[in-house]
Amino acid sequence: DMWYLELLLPLLLLFKDVSAQWNVWMPRDISAMTNSCVVIPCTFMYPSSIRPYRGVHGIWYFGQPYPQFFPPVVYKSRTDIVNESYKGRTKLLGDLNQRNCTLRISNLGAEHSGRYYFRADLGGANIFTYPDFSELKVLDQPNVDIPEEIVSDTSLDVTCYAPDNCPDMSPEISWLYADYLPDPQYSSEYVEEGNTAVLSSTLTFTPKPMHNGQLLGCRVHFPNTSFVYERLIYLDIKYHPRSVWVNASREVMEGSSVTLYCEVDSNPPPRISWMFGDQELIWDTASNISLHLEAVDSPKEGVYTCVADNGYGTMNSSMYLAVMYPPREPWVNASVTVQEGSTVFLHCSTQGNPPPTLTWLKDGLLVGTITAEEMSVLEIMEVTPQGDGTYRCLAENEHGRSSSSLNVTVEFAPILLEESKCTVVREGVQCVCVASGNPEPIIEFQLPDLNITINDTESRFNYYTHTDGYTATGMIKLREKTNNGGNGAAAVNVHCHISNMYGSETVRLELQQEKKYMMAVVIGTIGGVAVIAFIIAAVRYVGRNNKKENGNPGQDLVSKLENPSMFYSAVKKDKQNLRKKVGDDGEYQPVGSMADLEKQELNYAALEFIRGRPRDGASVQGDDGSDYTEIKAK
Repeated sequence: DMWYLELLLPLLLLFKDVSAQWNVWMPRDISAMTNSCVVIPCTFMYPSSIRPYRGVHGIWYFGQPYPQFFPPVVYKSRTDIVNESYKGRTKLLGDLNQRNCTLRISNLGAEHSGRYYFRADLGGANIFTYPDFSELKVLDQPNVDIPEEIVSDTSLDVTCYAPDNCPDMSPEISWLYADYLPDPQYSSEYVEEGNTAVLSSTLTFTPKPMHNGQLLGCRVHFPNTSFVYERLIYLDIKYHPRSVWVNASREVMEGSSVTLYCEVDSNPPPRISWMFGDQELIWDTASNISLHLEAVDSPKEGVYTCVADNGYGTMNSSMYLAVMYPPREPWVNASVTVQEGSTVFLHCSTQGNPPPTLTWLKDGLLVGTITAEEMSVLEIMEVTPQGDGTYRCLAENEHGRSSSSLNVTVEFAPILLEESKCTVVREGVQCVCVASGNPEPIIEFQLPDLNITINDTESRFNYYTHTDGYTATGMIKLREKTNNGGNGAAAVNVHCHISNMYGSETVRLELQQEKKYMMAVVIGTIGGVAVIAFIIAAVRYVGRNNKKENGNPGQDLVSKLENPSMFYSAVKKDKQNLRKKVGDDGEYQPVGSMADLEKQELNYAALEFIRGRPRDGASVQGDDGSDYTEIKAK
């Protein structure tokens, strides 16, 4: 038992020391509602060596414990003199002789909130003001304990407190505007600590974003009184962005301006930004933001996204901005040169919004098919010389059109054209050779009978060439005396030889009479007939006049017999062709020599007047030396 006594001895000495000091106990904090009352429990101690010979007295001060500063007197046991604000409101409930200094204050007002100090008066110099105090809080509304952060979809406890430190009345707590809350739960608790009491009521529920900003209230009522106290709060519910509204996707014309809007529902307001791809265009901490785009062009077409982040979550919403514009100038492959019979692919691509249609045109005419894509390939199979030319790719949409062109050059072997022939002309025979080819053909004339080849290097002949595009023309004139000693036209044998890198051809040229000589035959014949008809008409007219003057038809008849008027004749050129078809093979051979052909060109008519005897009585004129008159017409 010795160790137990050794442990207890220091505790006994400590208790003796404490009991010998000036000490007081009272609640450090106490609260009450306005117009109600409060009881401040108080117990004091003084040194045991002091013997109060005139009893124990006490004083309650407000604000500070030092009398020299004249603090307001709340209660004084020796006299009823107290501060004006406490008259009739204070009463000492404890027995000072029993070291109990409990004080009651009634009809509290806001001005009674503060610190209360007790001073013990044991007589003589044994007066002591205790430094400890009790701080009273007079409330005009109940305290509500709510977390600083309320997060949506997380269980929440809200507690309302009502002090119960007035023995004459006890509070009751109820909740206001709680009917709209989802499944609210209520619980009450009565807590006594340090001779003070507090009644609490706890409301438990799970808030939603829709409850943000809504009103919630706590009401404290003292039964059998008219005292009612209320505390209203607005719920600040934190929730992640639950909706991000942006413009609907839209179309704008190139070069115009557009504004994109974004509005976010979240608490707190988020950091909100507009994104174009990975690029952040604009941002702000707000519930909405606008993005203004000036002079939009096709690179600005795409998906625009509004992103919202408030620390509780992230959400975004996107819209598509379509930039409408007419077709760009189409891209086509370079001009090509191909050989006849090969296959050609022509490529065309462009951009436009809406996507344009692509049409291939050649010389203004549609070739291929119309495609509604941004790429078109025109396939020309087994290309012919007619495929040579300019091809245009036309791009069209509702906002405009654009085109690009390329050339397709087709190379082909030479072709002899119908215009190639030999023609009889006044000077001799003119031969023309016309050929088409690419590269342009080389034209040579061959005279097999003379073993001569005539081209631009042969200076003995009148050789002429001309080129127009892919058509080459060669011409020579063969004179009779030069070629065959006056009988060259009897067998005109001229060949045309055409050639280029893709082939060659030799063709014998046909001999044809020139059209103007055929016309001369027709015109000469018609002219001769017309002149003869005129002369016959004139003779008949003169005969009738003579008949009228003489009145003797018999004599007129004799005159006609004795003196015939005229003999006439006409020579016409044979209308047959200058060459005749002989043999079964249908070949044409020359008719005669060049001199004979020239002689056949003359058409004429001759009139011959024979001198007759003069009529009776008529004078004979002198001989003028003319026996006849000749009229010729070609």
